[in-house]
Amino acid sequence: MTRRSTKNKTNITRIAGIRVHEASASFVCIRCSALNFVNVGSKLLTPTEAYETQSWVCKECGFVHSKTSALPQKNKEGKKLPFAFWLNAITAANSIAAQRFWKAFFTTATENRDAYWKQCNTCGRKLPARAFSGHSAWGALEKQMECRSCKAVINTNLNPKRTKEQLHESAVKRRIADLLLVGENEKLNFEELFKRFDGKCFKTGKILSIKNRKSWAIDHILPSRWLYPLTTTNAALLSKEANDNKRDKWPSEFYTNDELKKLAFITGSNLELISSKKPVVNVDIDVNACLTRMLNVRSATDIARRIKELKKLLEDNNIVNKLSKQNKRMLGYSK
Repeated sequence: MTRRSTKNKTNITRIAGIRVHEASASFVCIRCSALNFVNVGSKLLTPTEAYETQSWVCKECGFVHSKTSALPQKNKEGKKLPFAFWLNAITAANSIAAQRFWKAFFTTATENRDAYWKQCNTCGRKLPARAFSGHSAWGALEKQMECRSCKAVINTNLNPKRTKEQLHESAVKRRIADLLLVGENEKLNFEELFKRFDGKCFKTGKILSIKNRKSWAIDHILPSRWLYPLTTTNAALLSKEANDNKRDKWPSEFYTNDELKKLAFITGSNLELISSKKPVVNVDIDVNACLTRMLNVRSATDIARRIKELKKLLEDNNIVNKLSKQNKRMLGYSK
C-alpha cells in the first residue's frame, strides 16, 4: 500500500541529513575501550557476513577489528593489556581461539535487530534499536524516525490538533465494532494467559502481577476495529503502557517480525494474517447475529444514530453482502 506523503504539523524541527532508513552497528574497541559506531546502511549484516567481510577501525586508537587481526598486547600508551598474559598461540591472528573470539565479537554486534543502533532525526542521538517504536517496512530496522522520547513530545503536540470529528470517528469505529462482537468474544482464563506469556509483557518483557489488574491489559492481536473477536488465539498479555501504544494498530504496525513469529507460536495465531502489511477485515463473523444483538437496545437508546453508525461500519468493511435479505431490507439496502 502506497504511503501518503508526510507533513510536519508539530513545529518540531527534524535534523537534515540524517539517514533515517539506515542502521549502525556498535562495538567497544578491544584495545582502548572506546565506543564506536559503524554505519551498515539499509541492509543489516548477519553475524557470518560481519565476520567474513568487516574490518572495523577504532576512531580513537586506529586498531582494526577483523578476523585477520591478532589480539592486541598493548594499548596506545604501551601499557600491557589482558591479552598480553594469554599464550601467543591463542592471541595469534590465525589461531583457532582468536578466530572464535572474532566470530563472537561480530555476532554480539549483529546477532539480531535489537543489537543495532539508530540515529533519532529529532534529537540527533544514536540510540539502541529498542529506543525506537516499530514501524513496518520503514528502513533496515523497521523503526520510526524519532526515538520514543521525542515521539512522546511530538504526540503531545500533535494529538490536540486532531479535530473533534476525527476523534469521534475513531472512537465510534471501535465502539460499534466492540458492540458488534459482544457475542463472539470468548471468556479468557487470566491464569492461563499469564502462564502462556510467563507473566511478562510480551512487548517489553516487564514482569506483571496478575493481582495488579491496573498494570496489565489484554491485547486484541487482531483489533476489534477490523471485526476480530477476543479469543485465546487472538490475545496477548501486555503492560498497560504497551497496550496504550498498541491501541487499534494492525499487529505488523506494532510488533517486529521476530515478535510476530513468536506470537504466532505462543497463541496459535495465523502468522500470514498477523504479518500482513495492511489490515484485513474479518468476514467470517456472523453479521446477522451481530446485527440482531446490536439492535436489541433499551428504549432510551438513540436507535437511529446506532443504525447510521452500524451501516457505516458495514459499508467501510464491505460486508453488507453478508446480511440476509430481510436485514438488508430492514437497513434500507433493498426493497
